[in-house]
Amino acid sequence: MKIKGLRWWIIGLVCLATIINYIDRAALGIMWPEMSKDLGLTKEAYAWIINIFTITYAAGKFISGKVYDKVGTKIGFVLSIFFWSLASILHFFAKGAASLGIFRGLLGVAEAGNWPGAVKNNAEWFPIKERGLAQGIFNAGAAIGSIIAAPTISELFGVYGWKVTFIIIGVLGFLWIIPWLIINKKQPKDHPWITDEEKRHIISGRLEGRQNDDSKSLSVLEILSKKESWGVITARFFIEPIWWLFVFWMPIYLSDQFGFNVKEIGYYAWFPYVGAMLGSLAGGWYVKKLMNSSSLDKSRKKVISIGALIIVISILGAIFLADTPEKFVSFVFVVLFGFQFSISNIQTIPSDLLNGKSVGTLAGLGGSIGAVSVIIMNWLIPKITVDSYTPAFIILAVLAPLSVMSIYVLIKEIRPIENNNN
Repeated sequence: MKIKGLRWWIIGLVCLATIINYIDRAALGIMWPEMSKDLGLTKEAYAWIINIFTITYAAGKFISGKVYDKVGTKIGFVLSIFFWSLASILHFFAKGAASLGIFRGLLGVAEAGNWPGAVKNNAEWFPIKERGLAQGIFNAGAAIGSIIAAPTISELFGVYGWKVTFIIIGVLGFLWIIPWLIINKKQPKDHPWITDEEKRHIISGRLEGRQNDDSKSLSVLEILSKKESWGVITARFFIEPIWWLFVFWMPIYLSDQFGFNVKEIGYYAWFPYVGAMLGSLAGGWYVKKLMNSSSLDKSRKKVISIGALIIVISILGAIFLADTPEKFVSFVFVVLFGFQFSISNIQTIPSDLLNGKSVGTLAGLGGSIGAVSVIIMNWLIPKITVDSYTPAFIILAVLAPLSVMSIYVLIKEIRPIENNNN
């Protein structure tokens, strides 16, 4: 049996895994206003709990990057989604901040693997001109998951309460493993269901010298010795808090500023992620279009820069003009559009720089260091938002151009670097 366009089935499953991933992680913030009453927890406890998640998430990005490079994407994804689904179900047993922190910690370390795994998967299954689009499809899963999560979680909460809701969403991940193991049998060169035409398309579309991609992987120290690797890492450090502030804190903001309950949060919180979904797809499509007439380097950098500019303008709009919940979520719609327009291309740079056996490690390192800045922001939010969230929004507006600057300064040209000494 041969399946035409098998690579799109593979990225479709990765996108679906990401949807489940985001439903699982968004559930806590959406249900927090009521969960906190049941468990007797405060806003400060929430910051502590999500930082436990973020710390283990940071460690998980690095660990899972190495694991995926070692065991491959097929088994790597199975391990990740099995353990994060188990962690979600364990939330049923939460009794207070300590137990909830432990379960969020397990969720963080397991969910982290989805990102370096996806970057590595795209390097294996897509020619270089399609990787931005593939990453956009994958990242759209985060947005779709968030779109689905807000109304779905609020409805499940209304019917079953928060404990059973965590079990229901945890089961989804276990079900995903079945089609993944059936369809993702082997890598493209050995997969029995891939057509010869698609196999040639994937392999011939890799950079020269990587068509067999059998070179040895680089050690962490070798990767860190490359200036370009630090371009990826610092760009992720600066840009990651923009996304995570809204993932973690938008439900709390809507509750604090407009007095929303869980159901009202569900009515509003999904909308900005439509912008994120569109930005993911648009960023991937636009870079593919640019690469038909321009270099890889210029195409990626142009798209990343445009996204950052959109972020800055829309955050300023939120600061000065968003005096109603409708205006606020509309501006965040544009912020997340710009973020995903950029991040899909930033996340793809490791596969532009390194061979397939090292891609997961650099992607994981970037994600880990990016999570460190998120931890800092989560610690700051309760301290700087006592009277207003404006200081937090100003910080985000500054971070976007710093991310772009990191890429331009440290990555003079986006191209293979594994054989360079610099």
